[in-house]
Amino acid sequence: MTLTAVDYRAPDAPAQFVESLRQTGFGVLKNHPIPEQLVERIYRDWQGFFDGENKTRYHFNRDTQDGFFPASVSEVAKGHSVKDLKEYFHYYPWGQCPAEHKADLADYYGQATTLAAELLGWVQQLGPDNVASGYAEPLPNMIEGSEKSLLRVLHYPPLNGDEAAGAIRAAAHEDINLLTILPAANARGLQVKGRDGQWLDVPCDFGTLIVNIGDMLQEASGGYFPSTTHRVVNPEGEAANQSRISLPLFLHPRPEVVLSERHTAHSYLMERLRELGVI
Repeated sequence: MTLTAVDYRAPDAPAQFVESLRQTGFGVLKNHPIPEQLVERIYRDWQGFFDGENKTRYHFNRDTQDGFFPASVSEVAKGHSVKDLKEYFHYYPWGQCPAEHKADLADYYGQATTLAAELLGWVQQLGPDNVASGYAEPLPNMIEGSEKSLLRVLHYPPLNGDEAAGAIRAAAHEDINLLTILPAANARGLQVKGRDGQWLDVPCDFGTLIVNIGDMLQEASGGYFPSTTHRVVNPEGEAANQSRISLPLFLHPRPEVVLSERHTAHSYLMERLRELGVI
């Protein structure tokens, strides 16, 4: 299995992208419309946020799940017993956010959501008719008006050598949502698990955009589009002394959207959040 970047501007970009999703659960886009300068500025500014003390003023709200989540309450990936080595901030347009950072996050959130709707349209149009006919409504419509899509600013701190045995930056997991939109992080580490069980490094050239399938799209498509296992491994050598910032946008349907006979978007989300131990 290989992951190669698809040129967003190429005439056959939709077909290449959807085929990559189908075969690997991931798609990588280059020459996409989200400005590199915006992403670079967010990475820089939020490194300052995580390095400072004011982050504790924005402690997360357990009911609404917005705000700053310290490493002490970091997620435990499904099937694992050790917390991930990370801290993060959950941004929703309606939620708390430091005033000096809100404009850029809101700008990125809007642009990435618009692009995601287009990509969901590609998935809708280029998947088999029998799969598309099973969706309760067109995929782009599922996120229209949703207040559940989550922008997470992730900080993986430098390693100091006293980490818990077996702890890594993000243990192997699958995402909950429809699609995840992720600009290349400022350091390597993201890996995807191939069908042969081998781990493959995901391209992280700055300026590329990484897109992966979440469990909700797998559920809605009856398994046709696989939610692929991925992880963020610990760096070695000099890289272990450096932070890593990433910016995933998790595209969530409106809560009432029917995914399958078993689940609405709300029931699926609640089930998974309980498994993660965050509610």
